[in-house]
Amino acid sequence: MDLGSGNCWSTPKDSWKTTLLLAYQSLGVVYGDLSISPLYVYKSTFAEDIHHSESNEEIFGVLSFVFWTLTLVPLFKYVFVVLRADDNGEGGTFALYSLICRHAKVSLLPNRQVADEAVSTYKLEHPPEVKNNSKVKLLLEKHKALHTALLILVLLGTCMVIGDGLLTPAISVFSAVSGLELSMSKEHHQYAMVPITCFILVCLFALQHYGTHRVGFFFAPVVLTWLLCISALGLYNIFHWNPHVYQALSPYYMYRFLRKTRKSGWMSLGGILLCITGSEAMFADLGHFTYAAIQIAFTFLVYPALILAYMGQAAYLSKHHNSTHQIGFYVSVPESVRWPVLVIAILASVVGSQAIISGTFSIINQSQSLSCFPRVKVVHTSDKIHGQIYIPEINWILMVLCIAVTIGFRDIKHMGNASGLAVMTVMLVTTCLTSLVIILCWHKPPLVALSFLLFFGSIELLYFSASLIKFLEGAWLPILLALILMTIMFVWHYATIKKYEFDLHNKVSLEWLLALGPSLGIARVPGIGIVFTDLTFGIPANFSRFVTNLPAFHRVLVFVCVKSVPVPYVPPAERYLMGRVGPAAHRSYRCIVRYGYRDVHQDVDSFESELVDRLSDFIRYNWHRMEGTNSWTEDDGSQSGDSSGDCRLAVIGTVGVPAMAFEIDESVHPESVSIGFPTVESVTDVIEMEPVERRVRFAINEERSDLNGRLREELEELWAAQQAGTAFILGHSHVKAKQGSSLPKRLAINYGYSFLRRNCRGPDVVLKVPPVSLLEVGMVYVV
Repeated sequence: MDLGSGNCWSTPKDSWKTTLLLAYQSLGVVYGDLSISPLYVYKSTFAEDIHHSESNEEIFGVLSFVFWTLTLVPLFKYVFVVLRADDNGEGGTFALYSLICRHAKVSLLPNRQVADEAVSTYKLEHPPEVKNNSKVKLLLEKHKALHTALLILVLLGTCMVIGDGLLTPAISVFSAVSGLELSMSKEHHQYAMVPITCFILVCLFALQHYGTHRVGFFFAPVVLTWLLCISALGLYNIFHWNPHVYQALSPYYMYRFLRKTRKSGWMSLGGILLCITGSEAMFADLGHFTYAAIQIAFTFLVYPALILAYMGQAAYLSKHHNSTHQIGFYVSVPESVRWPVLVIAILASVVGSQAIISGTFSIINQSQSLSCFPRVKVVHTSDKIHGQIYIPEINWILMVLCIAVTIGFRDIKHMGNASGLAVMTVMLVTTCLTSLVIILCWHKPPLVALSFLLFFGSIELLYFSASLIKFLEGAWLPILLALILMTIMFVWHYATIKKYEFDLHNKVSLEWLLALGPSLGIARVPGIGIVFTDLTFGIPANFSRFVTNLPAFHRVLVFVCVKSVPVPYVPPAERYLMGRVGPAAHRSYRCIVRYGYRDVHQDVDSFESELVDRLSDFIRYNWHRMEGTNSWTEDDGSQSGDSSGDCRLAVIGTVGVPAMAFEIDESVHPESVSIGFPTVESVTDVIEMEPVERRVRFAINEERSDLNGRLREELEELWAAQQAGTAFILGHSHVKAKQGSSLPKRLAINYGYSFLRRNCRGPDVVLKVPPVSLLEVGMVYVV
């Protein structure tokens, strides 16, 4: 789903020409999965539960259900409501969670800072001075268990999206290839479908590492051709077989359908719901297009084309009750155009599968950035198009599982049951989270949110129950996948929080670092030492262990914290939060690098050079500020004192001269620190600090004759250290549960997390640190 060429930082394009172009491009990215649903909806619905009779009550009832489901869920719910709940133009499960976390203190992410709220993309629906004291917000913030429940709900939706990424390619390609049954004997067709499907799936996954930008231009024409094709076929079948089929759009036919079929009709809803598979992509891919583009594409092209396709199939079936072949899409296609339609259908199924595979990569990358998924290697396949990524491990696991599903199920009914349950779970999660957004972010009355939840939630629960009842007929697969994935994600997140608590307890003070030199006779060696830590203040325990065992460290020392902020993107000009650790003569600095959950992390070469540039700017700014020259002014008119400590940080921009600094004073007061950590959520007590913000503008002029000698000396030492080389110091952690821990905790930490840590990528791979410059410090975390 990350195939678009949109970028968060591009200028707003509100012209009709641009909007229509974006609407056209969205066809291949957003609507590939949704547009191919006519291939398997009727076939899955009439698999076993109900039968096509002479009265046509079943086929007209199914058509009525399809029409109103497409109208209420994708059109009314997503196009008119959910798409408006964007996070700086981004959509999806994590976008909703990010919005909620910014408007209520419910996040479980470690190392949060109040300074993060100064990021320009950290915008609220109302100014901060407008207090929203709704009972729902107070209830959520008061009970820590609700924070965990909200995270579990988000993880459930994420796991089902990943499950859909496994099932959609299998059912899409299998349905498209099933058209061969009309041109082959039953014996040949039975042995040809599965191998052909598996071959196409292997080719699809094998080409992922090339990136979709190479063939992305091909996607939109394929889907457009497919939509025009099914529209033309629908119109032909309507006028040729039953021009009065439009009468079945009346809700009365739904009542007649359920009255006649009863329980079997309710169970058949598990097949009908497949008509809205892919609707979530409209919201998930919002960041690559615009609200208007997605709205126009669906309302004026995709929606009418799908309605015509389903009406055409119903019109044909209403006049053919004793067909020698099973009910399906291809029986309603005239024989003269069956082969071209088959080719277009296979191409469209590949496009739809590609979109959901890319979306799976994207959501796993977001989960990883929020410490909810083991570390995996993320490859960015395009330097020009933002967000196009490839994850090798996930790609091959998906391919193996996809082929296993195809070989194991071998029929659309079981695949449809599994896919339907995954789709409805994601939609239910979106409905619940959107209801919270309506209250917390839009500040609407709770009655409005409750109405939204009850109306759309009841529809989705009806379909969900019809899918769940088919547990033994395929619906067990997404449930099993979700249990496995949620266990992995929750164990990883829990252990990450526990490690952060350990670091927080065992950090050493600034005074300890300053007194260390005389007591141990520490030597300073040439070069830059970059110490990676999760802490935003204090000296990490792994560094104290390093210097007490090897009393030497680099002439320039930088404590780097790479952290995620609950926003989709952090502007490059606001990414680096810089400060000193100790007096200027110590040449120690703190750098907090902030990324959003959709940001592209830098390669180590560009990061190292940019870090030195930002340090140079910070050193200049810091000396000018301390000297009180006329080259700086503070917006609030107040002058700050010397900041030799470890509490004053400044945002150093990357967008040229004059530079912009944003000064944050985050002094930690004793009363703001939690003494004990009885629960995971108690980390919140440590990181909620009141900031003192000052916006500072300063001009840097290299030719100033009065440039301070000490400033020049510090800059020369920095550049000399850069020439001497850079070492990256990382902690190599071994986590163990402390004695007396409960059995679930010991299983999660000693076995679950240890297994995941040994079998996932190391932090050096994720941070892209070259092995020749890597220095790992072993640490045992007893949590």
